[in-house]
Amino acid sequence: MSPAPSTGTPPALRIVIADDQASVREGLVLLLGALPDIDVVGSAPDGEQALALVAEHKPDAILLDLHMPVLDGIGATRRLAAEHPEVAVVVLTTFADDGSVLDALQAGARSYLTKDADRTEIAQALRAAASGLSVLDPQVQALLLAAAAGLRESRPAESAPGAPGAPAGPATVPPPDGLTQREAEILALIARGLTNSEIAAQLFLSNHTVKTHISRIFAKTSSRDRAAAIGYAHRHGI
Repeated sequence: MSPAPSTGTPPALRIVIADDQASVREGLVLLLGALPDIDVVGSAPDGEQALALVAEHKPDAILLDLHMPVLDGIGATRRLAAEHPEVAVVVLTTFADDGSVLDALQAGARSYLTKDADRTEIAQALRAAASGLSVLDPQVQALLLAAAAGLRESRPAESAPGAPGAPAGPATVPPPDGLTQREAEILALIARGLTNSEIAAQLFLSNHTVKTHISRIFAKTSSRDRAAAIGYAHRHGI
């Protein structure tokens, strides 16, 4: 018996979705699963469960949030790159600050989108990543270009490492109470009196991202309001 003729239709893209917010995760499953060329083979609320699903189903790509419990998106991306390098990682997150972007890309993410992206953009990014291409949100592209420009501008004023008379760089002291470098940076801007909108503009962040960082700053510093956070910043030299 001769084999059945090929229909020419490529197989559906098999994906896993990982996001700790059930409403977001379930919405993505419904939205993307409704597309004829995408097959959602599993969804997970954290990085560890996402890795287990990838090992079980061997998908083509994974759509991954960054901030999740148990194992966050950066840690999950590193392990995926090491254990399942054939699976394309597409980050879909609220956070578009330079630290999050660079950490994700360095860990092995192929594409980076913010949650402002619509279903079509997400689907296109997943397909592109699975074929070996990278897709970056326009906001992320602007941020990386700005960071690169700032790096180029700073180089002429810097002494070459090891050059005679070059001062030794001071050791980096981590911020107190578990604050990240980005959170400490935002706290310093709060202490200078900047509004959320001004902070967002200066750091190339969305207002929503700034609000999320400030909520975490308040929690870590036990600050009830902005005034308390400013007092904390002054006491700790931030």
